[in-house]
Amino acid sequence: MKLFSARTAGLLYLIVLAFGLASEAALRTRIFVPDDAAATAANAAEAQWLLRAVLAANLTYLAGEVVMTAILYLLFRRVSEPVSLLAAALRLVSLAVFTANLSNLLAARTDPTNALRHLEAHQHGYAAGLVIFGLNCLAMGHLLRHSGRTALGVLLGVAGVGYLVNSYLFTLVPGYGGEATPVLLAPALIAETWFCVVLLRARSPRL
Repeated sequence: MKLFSARTAGLLYLIVLAFGLASEAALRTRIFVPDDAAATAANAAEAQWLLRAVLAANLTYLAGEVVMTAILYLLFRRVSEPVSLLAAALRLVSLAVFTANLSNLLAARTDPTNALRHLEAHQHGYAAGLVIFGLNCLAMGHLLRHSGRTALGVLLGVAGVGYLVNSYLFTLVPGYGGEATPVLLAPALIAETWFCVVLLRARSPRL
């Protein structure tokens, strides 16, 4: 049963990564043009179908994350019940922030004239959610280190710090447009992909 649960969590993690990355890439490359309200408005008006697809993708991966979070709590509570519960709570809070933040995407679709303002608000709302998610990564890194996955746990902890630093740069530095994001979030991409593979290839209840 635990092997099935681990692989189910891995499959859900794969969906989360794929849909989340595709959604952000679609917004950044097809619609959102920093500091250009006219271009962003034109893109939003012309690509209504894409905004709908992004909203649907976000709803899909957020629903998957709720189930995945419950499974991860059950898998890792043997390592530490309090830390596993903390990790689950942090992830659920971040999901609540991300879900509320979808209102900005909806506003960009229904009010394309002000799409730049709505998408900038979405960007900052997403950064706020990633502060909580960064703390989740630190907690999950602790659980992984104490379950024998030391390297993965350390890298996930580094990823958590990257999320925190990047989000605070968005919040505290005027005019910051994510210039350091690729460097700060590179460990997260590697760590989360690695964690997904570990779950999908679980061969024992201890992962």
